[in-house]
Parts: sequence; C-alpha cells; structure tokens
Amino acid sequence: MHKKRFYIFILCCLSLVQITFGQNLTKEHTSFRLLSTKTNFEVGNEIILRFATSEKTAPVLYCSNNYGSTLIKANTKFTGLATYTIPSHISNKSGVVNWRVQSNNSSISGQLKIVPKSIVNSMETYLGPPSIQAGGNDFTMIVIIPTDDLDNPLKPLVPVTLKKQFLSNESTTEIKTENLIAFRRIFSPNLAGRMILSSESFGRNSKEFDVNVVPAIPTNFTITAKRHHSYADGNQITSFITSIIRDSLGNVVSDGTYVEFFIKNKKQAILKASGTTIQGVAIAQMVHPDKAAEWNVKAYVEGISESNSINISYTQVIKDFEVRFSQKNRIITVGPLTSFMEQMIPDGLEVKLTVFRDGKSIRKHVKTSREGYVKFQLKEGIYKNGKYHFTIESAGITKTIEAKRLW
Repeated sequence: MHKKRFYIFILCCLSLVQITFGQNLTKEHTSFRLLSTKTNFEVGNEIILRFATSEKTAPVLYCSNNYGSTLIKANTKFTGLATYTIPSHISNKSGVVNWRVQSNNSSISGQLKIVPKSIVNSMETYLGPPSIQAGGNDFTMIVIIPTDDLDNPLKPLVPVTLKKQFLSNESTTEIKTENLIAFRRIFSPNLAGRMILSSESFGRNSKEFDVNVVPAIPTNFTITAKRHHSYADGNQITSFITSIIRDSLGNVVSDGTYVEFFIKNKKQAILKASGTTIQGVAIAQMVHPDKAAEWNVKAYVEGISESNSINISYTQVIKDFEVRFSQKNRIITVGPLTSFMEQMIPDGLEVKLTVFRDGKSIRKHVKTSREGYVKFQLKEGIYKNGKYHFTIESAGITKTIEAKRLW
C-alpha cells in the first residue's frame, strides 16, 4: 500500500516537471518570430528578413545555398525587431536558400526561393565530339544553357531554336530547356563534309560551331605499279599507287589515311613501304633491287581493308664483271660494272668481298660503286704475306678466286 502511494507521488512529480518544461520550451521558441512573409524573389533583388524578438541581443543568421554557407549579422536592433540583409553573392544566384537563426533561448528556420530572370542575356553552348563518322550511326551532342545577366540558367521549358547547315541544306528545330539545359543529339548524314550549328532564344544567338563529318572506314581497293624500266639496277624507283580509297557510302577517305605496302620476294623476305592518302590516293616508293627478282605486292589499311596482289619482275642488268689484282695483289679492282645499255651502272651498287685463309672466312669488306668501279685495298698490317682465297659478290653474281698470293 505504501509502495503504491510512493509510485503515484513520483508520477505526479514527473508530470509537473514535463508540463513546466513544455511551457518554457514553447515560450523559448516563440521568443524569435519571422515577420517577413515573402519567400519567392527574383535574382538581383534585395532580400531582407525581419524578425520580432524579445531578446536583448540579436543572434547571427546562418544562410546556405548550393554555392556555400555564410553567417549574417543583424543590420539594426530596435526594440523587439531584428533585420538581416541577404548578401549579393547569395541573392544573385537562383535556387533554394536555407536560413536559420539560433540563439541561446530560441531557434527558427525557413527557406527562400530565388528564381532567375526571364530575359536571356547569353547562350552558353557546348558541343562534342567535334568530329563524327558518316553513315547515321555516330552522333554529336549540343548542350545549350540560356542564362540571364547574372549567369543563372533560366526557368524550365524556355524555347530554344537549333539551326543547322550542311552542304546545301539548312534547317531549324525547336527544343525546350529541361533541368536547366536544352540538348539535342545530332546524328551524322551519309555524306562527309562540315556541319555548322548555332542556337537562338528570345532573340539572343550563340556563336557558330563546326562539326566535321568524316568518312567511314575504308573498303577494299586496288593497287598498280609504275616504273621507268624493269631492270634490276639498284637505282631507279618503282611507285606503288592505290586507287581512290572510299568508304561503303562512296565518300573519299580522309587525307592522311595510312596505307602500308608489303613486298615479298621468292625467298619470302618482306620489304615494307608506306604512304598516306591525298584525295583518297596513297603512293609508296621502293628502289629497284640490284639483281633479278620477283616481287609480290599487297597493300593494307591496317586492320580495316586491303588491296589486290600484284606481281612485278625485275630483269638482271649486270651479266658479268671483271676482277683485277695489282700492286702485289693487294689492290682488287672490280669493274667496269655496266648496265642494260652498256652504260656505267649508277653510283651506289653494293659489292662485297670475303677473304678466306686456310678454308676459313677471316674478314668481309662491303663497298659501293663509284663511276662503275669498286676498289679494295688489302693492307699489309692486316693481311700478312701468303695465300688467300676470295669471293666477290655483286648484282646476284658471285666470283671465286682461289690461291692468290699476297706479298
């Protein structure tokens, strides 16, 4: 019985404390009251918040938006009144502004909505990528942001006119802003060329933008060979020329497309030449071999397309040459080296001399012809007196001289 009374007494005390605290809390929260009723403002306008207060000292106003937060002191303090002016770096930006006043005995918060102006001052425009591939599968995107004179994006559903010019065609399309921007995907046409884009909103125009519509990947092509003669003189040049390389839509491929030419001889050795396209045609050059040869030539745009194969023959131009020894057999003269009209072979023909002693190769010398001759000098400091064997190779011809004594 005594315990029951004790519990009832405790509950009564707690109820009295709760009622008293609730009354004090309500009183504290009502000690700072907002007088301003306007919550929507246009950017650039002055924003002042007024509060009725029973406190002696006005607390600071905490204010935040998407760009950051700040603390604002009260402008004036009259009896029962506190005013705060929102700074321009906040009032000049559209969006939601959250504010809060917190003092020792009171707390109050709210929101302001700052809307952009309805006049377009500039057209902030972005475009990318600047190059797209013809054929209708690739596209570029243009993003347009109409802004007011304080650089705020305008409200939703602002009409924007997109203007486009390509070759001889001009067109306009109307789009509307959504989530602060207006955008449009622009798919590539079938033809290559340059596309010009611009936009307009409420009489304000953007600058001009260019989009390069480049040809699609090259298709297979053909090659031909051009040369002054078919002799293997190691001097003249054979040119390998592609047909006009186009994509599947008939567009000539972009200048600078890299083409590689692979040349295979009878020994399966591979030579390589390359060229880049100008107006769709690539040209590569290769010096004639210095001996009879059969070449198989094929070209590639690596990993994309290829040409036909062509075969080219080169006729042996040097049938024979003389080898003479002089000055104690230490000067070896090779020549004259004559070409297909009995004229001296052009300078630069390679001649290789291999020296043997006791059946072993001891040294090799390589020189190039000058005025139809090549001379080798066997110095005494390197080659001691005695018998040597020699092989001389040039233009696919090999001559062997055995048991030649040097002294």
